[in-house]
Amino acid sequence: MKKIEVFTSDLDKVIDSYVAMGQATYKVVLDELYPLINKFEAQRKLQDKKFYKRLQRDIVEGCIMPPITIAFVDKEENDLTKVSDFESFVNKNITSCYILDGMQRLNTLNSASVESEFDEGRIAYINIIVASSQDKLLYRMITLNNGQKPMTPRHQIEILTAEMFDFSGLENMSVQTEKERADKVVRGAFNLGDISRGYLAFLTNNVNNENNKIIDEKMDEILVTRVLDSRDSSNDLMFQSVLALIDRLSEDSSTRNWFKVNNNLIGFCVGVKESYVKLKSVEPKDFALGVELFDEAFDSINASKVNLGKYRRQLSCEFIKKYAELSILDEGELTEYFVEFTS
Repeated sequence: MKKIEVFTSDLDKVIDSYVAMGQATYKVVLDELYPLINKFEAQRKLQDKKFYKRLQRDIVEGCIMPPITIAFVDKEENDLTKVSDFESFVNKNITSCYILDGMQRLNTLNSASVESEFDEGRIAYINIIVASSQDKLLYRMITLNNGQKPMTPRHQIEILTAEMFDFSGLENMSVQTEKERADKVVRGAFNLGDISRGYLAFLTNNVNNENNKIIDEKMDEILVTRVLDSRDSSNDLMFQSVLALIDRLSEDSSTRNWFKVNNNLIGFCVGVKESYVKLKSVEPKDFALGVELFDEAFDSINASKVNLGKYRRQLSCEFIKKYAELSILDEGELTEYFVEFTS
C-alpha cells in the first residue's frame, strides 16, 4: 500500500543523487517515520518540549509544518528518474530511511497527536534524497544541519560512521562504541571514535582536524568548509572501500596494531586516496614490512623537538600517498626523505 506519495523527481548533480518532494498523512508520518528518530544511537538530543510548544499548538490548529527530510542509501543505484519508480522505492524501503532534518518536528507532531483536536489525516510534506553512498549523504546532511548547534559536524560524522557503515562483514577487525567498551572490551577491537576520526580525515582530505588553539565553534566552521571543498575532488573512492582495504591488510597482526595508532589511521585515510589502486594489489605481509620500515624511519625523529602526533599524521599520509615509491627505500633513505619533507 502506498504510504508516501511522491510528486517530483530530479537529480542533484552535486552529490549525484535523486531528490524528490512528497507527502504523507500525519498518521503515516507518526507510524513510519517517528520511530526512526532513535535510529541513530548518538543522534542529536531532542530539545526541551517547551521550545516547540508553539509549533505543537499550531499543528493542532491546522498549520502546515516545514518539510521533513528523509534519505536512503541505494547501493544498487536504481534509476529513479520516473516519479512512479521513485515512489515505489521509497515505500518499499521506508523502514531503512534516515531522518536528515526534522527530528524536532517529528517529536512535536507526536506530542500534538495526543490532543483531542489533532487531525491525523492532515498532510506533512517530505523532502526525499536517495544517494548511492554514505559519503554523498553525509555531505548533504552537513549542509542541511550546519548551524544547528546541538549537533556539530564531528558529531554528525560520528553518528553516520556508527549507523551507516557495515562492520559485520569485516574479517580481521572489529569495531566497538564507547558504550560497548564500557560493558565488555573486545581484545584488539578498534574504537569507533578512531574510525570516525579517520572518516573525518577522509572527507576533509586533511589530517589536521583537531586544534585546541581554535575555539570549537570556529573549528566546526572550518571542518564544514573542508568537507564542502573536498566535494570538488574528482576522486570517487568511497570510505566503505577504504574500510575493506584496511580490514584486508589487517590480516597481519602487526599491521592491525599499526592501524590502531589513530594518527596512523588518520594519515592512511587521506593518503590512500592517491594510492588505493596500488594498495589493492599489495599483499598483507608485504604491507606489514612497509609499515615496519615507516616506524623505523619515524623513530629517528627527535621527540623533544616536534609534535609527534602531528608529524605521525603527516608522514603516514605522505608514506601511504607515495607507497610505491617510498616503501622500496631503505631505512636511511626514508629517514632522509622524512627530514626533507618536514624541514
